[in-house]
Amino acid sequence: MVNSRQKTKLATRKKGRALDLAETIESFASLQNTCFEPVLKPEYVYRLMQQESDYFDLGQKIIQKMLNSPDPETVMLELPGALADGFGADYCLIAAIASDTATLDTAYWYSGNPVATPQQRLNPALENLVKATILAGKNPLAIPDTDAVEIDQSSLSKLEDKPFGAVLGTTTQFQGQVNGVILLMRSRLSRAVGISRPHNWTQKEKEQLLALSDSIAMVISQAQLHRQVRTALKHQSLLNNLTMAIRSSTDLDRILKLAIDGTARTLEVERGLILLLKYTDPQLKSHSKGPLPRAKVTVACESSAFEQSQDNQNVGTFLNQSFWLSECVLCQQTFNNSPALTVIADKADFKHDLTAGIAPIFAQNVMPSLLLVPLESKDTVLGFLVLQQRQPRAWLKDELELAELVSAQLSIAIVESQMQRQILALVEERTTHLKSSLAVQAKWYEKTRQQLEQQRQLNQLKDEFIDTVSHELKTPLTKMRMAIQNLRRPALAPDKQAQYLDILEQQCNQEINLIQDLLALQQLESKKVRLHVQRVDLKYLIGDLAQSFDATWAQKGLTLAVEEPARSLMLQTDLDSLSRILQELLTNAGKYSDPDTTVNLKVACPVDGQTPQIVVSVSNIGAGISQHEQAHIFDKFRRGRGVTEQAIAGTGLGLALVKSLVQHLNGTIAVSSYPSQQYQDAWETCFTLSLPQM
Repeated sequence: MVNSRQKTKLATRKKGRALDLAETIESFASLQNTCFEPVLKPEYVYRLMQQESDYFDLGQKIIQKMLNSPDPETVMLELPGALADGFGADYCLIAAIASDTATLDTAYWYSGNPVATPQQRLNPALENLVKATILAGKNPLAIPDTDAVEIDQSSLSKLEDKPFGAVLGTTTQFQGQVNGVILLMRSRLSRAVGISRPHNWTQKEKEQLLALSDSIAMVISQAQLHRQVRTALKHQSLLNNLTMAIRSSTDLDRILKLAIDGTARTLEVERGLILLLKYTDPQLKSHSKGPLPRAKVTVACESSAFEQSQDNQNVGTFLNQSFWLSECVLCQQTFNNSPALTVIADKADFKHDLTAGIAPIFAQNVMPSLLLVPLESKDTVLGFLVLQQRQPRAWLKDELELAELVSAQLSIAIVESQMQRQILALVEERTTHLKSSLAVQAKWYEKTRQQLEQQRQLNQLKDEFIDTVSHELKTPLTKMRMAIQNLRRPALAPDKQAQYLDILEQQCNQEINLIQDLLALQQLESKKVRLHVQRVDLKYLIGDLAQSFDATWAQKGLTLAVEEPARSLMLQTDLDSLSRILQELLTNAGKYSDPDTTVNLKVACPVDGQTPQIVVSVSNIGAGISQHEQAHIFDKFRRGRGVTEQAIAGTGLGLALVKSLVQHLNGTIAVSSYPSQQYQDAWETCFTLSLPQM
């Protein structure tokens, strides 16, 4: 027998254990969150300790799990199984409720497995039971047989996939707000006889569930807080990465890919798209002005964790595919309602008039859950952010907020990219114009420089011409004056008189020839000279010239070597012009030949051309002509370097006259100068004349 002293001692011991347990709970709450208050009061715990030992063990197990586990999510996965075992139930559901929206956050379903299965969406039977439990308030929901109960205007007996029969449920409250629902369920079939049998829940079972609800509320709150912190960190990490990418990179495609991949991964959606709009008329981009603008919608980026299978084989890649904005009512609705989001949790949320005009990229039959966020900047819709799920999904408030923040940053990146492209295009256009302007200026500068150079050369030629003409005119005039003065001397001997008359005649002829050359050159350049064509035998002409030059060159030691065909060389040409050309070429060769050398005159009749020609070349050995001087050797008054110092007579008109006469005869003339192989430190200069035989 237990006396009264022993009973008092036992009660005192139980009360002490209850006070210790309450202090443990209070210390745990203070560590988790300073705003927590002890849920289990000492007096209430003391009353609980008076119940059956198995219930006390269950409560202690929950508390120990809370204290020992660093992750509240792990406790939530094991808690439904512990409750089912403690109450002898076959199934258990603990649903975490978002207190701000009173919607399902996460449900943990136990059906016999060691660990519960987390679910984001419940089947209709469980969803109706959760709603009924919340409506019941603080009173437990006790259903002996679900087949005989009607909830939310529908009979639970008609619902498929409902293995349970009896249900006991209650809400959990934390800090005065409902944060969860507990449902204990027994199987519809009796384990003993294998038939469906109702179960009447006892008052003690209801009280035990109510007593445990406060502890479970704390576990749910901790799990929600832990999930919110983890979700907030993931969201902030995504936004930080996106911000850094926008700041450090100008590659819009890379930014879009980072945004859609990160958002899809953070929100754990199966498919994400970024659609960009291209307006045909940039003036009609605002969604608040009149009718729908004509715009092309293009899939700029996509992210998919959707595995190809028989059920979803129609969901492939839509990258770079386009459609008109007017062809999709979903895009039109989001465009017109911007900046509001289009949120569709399930296919049933689609309005009847929306099902016909939806773009194929949304794959409505395979991906019923949809979140469509407009990308907007200054009342202009730039595109859309699309998130899709294969299973129905209730989009949470923090998920919608994250999608809006991501869309805002994407809008900034798109606008910056557009501005950068416009700036680059403007810079490129200005650069092109500047280059064109500089090129024009460079051409004008070069043309002006050439004109100045040409003017300088003309001035130089004029000065040289004046110097040459002055010399060529003054020298004969001086000699003529001296001859006249000498002829006036009295008692002049007849032989002296004849000598001075010869000088006077010679110098007068030289003046006349100079003036005639100038006049002839001017007439040839003005095309005023008529061509007198006649039959000429070149061999006789060359023979006469050779005899006259042999006598002239004898004093200088020059010889003329003529090389010509044996047959006669007949051609139709102007005899006076041809004779003057050959005479000027031989005279020029004699002037610039070194003493005691040979001047070569060669005549050939090549037969390889279509028009019969006669080619005459005159070459001599002397100082040579540079490449630069060869380009101007036929210009008027142009003389080679050093001729003035060497006192070589001439006006610089001979070769210019030759060139004009050759053109007058429809022929060509060229010059070449190269080192001589026969004479050391000497050059061989050759003038080649080509004339048609007509």
